[in-house]
This record gives sequence, C-alpha cells and structure tokens, in this order.
Amino acid sequence: MAGRGRRIVLWRHGQTAWNLERRFQGTTDIELTEAGLEQARRAARLLAALRPDAIVASDLKRAVDTAAELAAVTGLEVTRYEGLRETYAGVWQGLTHEEIVERHGGEYAAWKRGEPVRRGGGELETEVADRAAPVVERNVDKLPDGGVLVVVSHGGTIRTTIGRLLGLEPSSWESLGGLTNCCWSVLGEGARGWRLLEHNAGTLPQPVLGDDV
Repeated sequence: MAGRGRRIVLWRHGQTAWNLERRFQGTTDIELTEAGLEQARRAARLLAALRPDAIVASDLKRAVDTAAELAAVTGLEVTRYEGLRETYAGVWQGLTHEEIVERHGGEYAAWKRGEPVRRGGGELETEVADRAAPVVERNVDKLPDGGVLVVVSHGGTIRTTIGRLLGLEPSSWESLGGLTNCCWSVLGEGARGWRLLEHNAGTLPQPVLGDDV
C-alpha cells in the first residue's frame, strides 16, 4: 500500500523589506516588496502546474499576497488561518540579526543548539507546530486521493510544521535548512506517513534572508 498519494506544498512568502534588512519579522505584518510580488508571480506559474486542489495561507499580508498570485492563475480561493502565522518572538521582532546576537546572544545560542527557547519571550517552536500542523492536517484530510494542498506560510512555521509532520524530534528541526523567499518544500504521502520529497525548491540556491538565518 502506498497511502493515498496526497502531497503538501509548503510555500514561503515573497521578499519583504525586512527580509533584505535581516530584520526578524515574526507576527509583524510586513508587506511584500515589488521584487517579492514578482517572485510570487513567477512561483505561482510553476506551482500551478502541480494542479493544486486547495490553497491555505497565513493571514499576514506577506503570505496573503503571495497566495493571491497562485489563486489568480488557478481560480482557487485562499482560506486564511491565524494558526499559520510566523513564530511570535516578542522583543526580537523588529531587530536585525546582528542586534539579536548582540542583545540576546545567550538565548540565540541556546536556540541554535536545539534547546526549547522562548525567543524574545515569545512562542516555543513546539507551540508553533501545535497550532500550525493541525491546520495543515485538517485541510489535507479534505483532499481526494492524489490531491495537492498548497500552504503559504513563513520560514520558521514551515520548518516546525515539516518537523512535526515527519515525526522528527524538536531538537533536530534546525537541521532543516531555511527556505529562500518564494521557494517551497514538498511532502508526499506514503505507506508509513509523510516523506520530504523536495526542500527549498523553485530556484537555483540563493542566500536565505529572514527569520531562519
């Protein structure tokens, strides 16, 4: 038995000004740049070839506007979920990578070691998975055999969701590299559950700008 053959495409939003500044966005509602919109249009043309059955997205504008480009070429509606938002990171939000390391170096180092850390007094990664993974699972359950769900979200949330769906230990989730803006990962359903089929797909390798650096 090969399972029901469904696929989940986890697609990171396009570029924002804060990505370029290496500024932690978290739940701050930052818009796409013009380049980010063009990234979304290009990626949407590619993803449309997968013939998705449904699109769900974080309700933050950078994800909503990215998802809208795929909706425009597929005719599908986008369902928005607060549960797919990026990790809330408290006082880290709005700080650059360098400022985080300078002001919260111990906390940052512990997070990189895989320890459970409330970055900036915000959410644990496991708490992000607790809210995001069930949204994905509920929507996958609605798919037909062989169906495709596109999830438009954020780098950190996508990583924790992949880790949870694959059954990986939280301390190992950091081993999943960050996603470039408007790139995606694909999970495929097999006899023993979900498998990672593609990661950071969509372009030639580029620097990862954003919350996962």
